[in-house]
Amino acid sequence: MRGPQFTFLGVVAVLFTIAVTLAVLVNGDFGWLAAVIGIFVIVGVIDFVQVRHSVRRNYPLFGRLRWIGEEFRPEIQQYFVEQDTEGKPFDRTHRSLVYQRAKNMHGEQPFGTQLDVYAPGHEWFSHSLAPKPQYEDQFRVLLDGQGVEKPYDMSLLNVSAMSFGSLSSNAIIALNQGANKGGFAHDTGEGGLSEYHKHGGDLVWEIGTGYFGTRTPDGRFDPDQFSETSNLDQVKCVSIKLSQGAKPGLGGVMPAAKVTAEIARIRGVPEGVKCVSPPVPLCVLDARGTAGVR
Repeated sequence: MRGPQFTFLGVVAVLFTIAVTLAVLVNGDFGWLAAVIGIFVIVGVIDFVQVRHSVRRNYPLFGRLRWIGEEFRPEIQQYFVEQDTEGKPFDRTHRSLVYQRAKNMHGEQPFGTQLDVYAPGHEWFSHSLAPKPQYEDQFRVLLDGQGVEKPYDMSLLNVSAMSFGSLSSNAIIALNQGANKGGFAHDTGEGGLSEYHKHGGDLVWEIGTGYFGTRTPDGRFDPDQFSETSNLDQVKCVSIKLSQGAKPGLGGVMPAAKVTAEIARIRGVPEGVKCVSPPVPLCVLDARGTAGVR
């Protein structure tokens, strides 16, 4: 073994030799020290002879400190390096506020802030010495048009599209109950309309490129399922998603391990099979094929 990378293992080997010598010539109690150091020597030799990890092979024993540092790096960064206002995507100040309010304790915050309120992108409401009268009615917009039998007076503040499957059943129930209490609409997301959406809140039923919740076994649009679901009293609007677009990570793809029997039933897809949302609906692909566009 040559090179500075083996210095640490060499020092440990020398200490082991000294401990063994002291145990034999001076006092047998040094045998415990030799045993402990011997364990480090064995680990270092294992690191040197293995061929799976280059760091451990090139830096036997000492290279494991890198793993220890990586393991504790997030805690060191959070507790000793990071300021209360620097965390991403949510800093410690806002996380603490959420935790306190979730426990119904210290929901109010004192005056003063650690934030740079003059930084670009920071927004706030300016105080007025003569405030205007409070607007009693909710801000809403009427969705109506020719041939619409049931116009919908829709709130401007609503729950955006998040599918069951990406969110748990309890989360969907909570969102729908919140929409019911707040008087706004809840977009189902493209994962289909489940029983967890039916807790009183107005629904915007989203139909994505995969027709989940209104599809035939071969993945095409099912008008009968559409008629049945769209006529539910709770469904106030239908949102049609014409393209999937680019998403980071595994967006648009549900791995086979996550396609449970319940999700498969709600989406109308095979259980335990990877569920992929196509970039465009099949009707668009059919039209392109008819037109000779590939």
